[in-house]
Amino acid sequence: MAGKLTSKTAIVTGAAQGIGAAIVRLFAREDCFVYVTDINDDLGKAVADSLGDRARYLRLDVRREEDWLRVTTLILEERGRLDVLVNNAGITGFEHGAVRHDPEHARLEDWHAVHQTNLDGVFLGCKYGIRSMRPHRAGSIINISSRSGLVGIPGAAAYASSKGAVRNHTKTVALYCAEQGLTVRCNAIHPAAILTPMWEPMLGTGSDRQARMDALVRDTPLRRFGMPEEVAAVALLLASDEATYITGSEFNIDGGLLAGTAATPAVGDDTGA
Repeated sequence: MAGKLTSKTAIVTGAAQGIGAAIVRLFAREDCFVYVTDINDDLGKAVADSLGDRARYLRLDVRREEDWLRVTTLILEERGRLDVLVNNAGITGFEHGAVRHDPEHARLEDWHAVHQTNLDGVFLGCKYGIRSMRPHRAGSIINISSRSGLVGIPGAAAYASSKGAVRNHTKTVALYCAEQGLTVRCNAIHPAAILTPMWEPMLGTGSDRQARMDALVRDTPLRRFGMPEEVAAVALLLASDEATYITGSEFNIDGGLLAGTAATPAVGDDTGA
């Protein structure tokens, strides 16, 4: 049976692990040819190799315009088209240890570093994605934003700012493409607490790991972390021809966190009332 992405070609950035890796695996299962891109060459190649002839690894530093030009030119030469772009690559700013990212003490260079990957990378991805999709006048651009782009995060001001900007730029790209007469859609996904390697330093491997996990999702109505595969499922919908009337939209994957006050089920209450 044909997959949902048969005959489509996709690029996924930051695809060496976490959400990006889950997306490329699902896309490949749905018969898409996927370019796995990252700056972590070893992990990226391993992901691509695991997908056989449905994937190829390319090094892509999303901050560098010359990388985008090189990669998209190569893809059009090899495949003749680009149908789907997932701008997933992102950083928190805490990858190398504790850094003050509050509005009063954040260093300008740290602020810039987060925005260069999270926002400049998305801007360049959309720019070259539109240009690559223009010959066939159709495609799907999916930007991975964050729940942090919808609310304030005092201790991660740069991250929250960058993701809020991604949310807004998604709408701008959607409107621009429609204005241009292109059926190139652009949508944003806002994951909250998704269990990816980013969380591992906070969770640890000791006997208190589960207690730490429970504490971190205490305010989430569904009381658990989301899984990368749950984000990938929404990306698949947006990439497919089942979503051709969806553009400029945003999708929260947060276990109900932004729905309102978290509801606490009463113990023993199974009436369904």
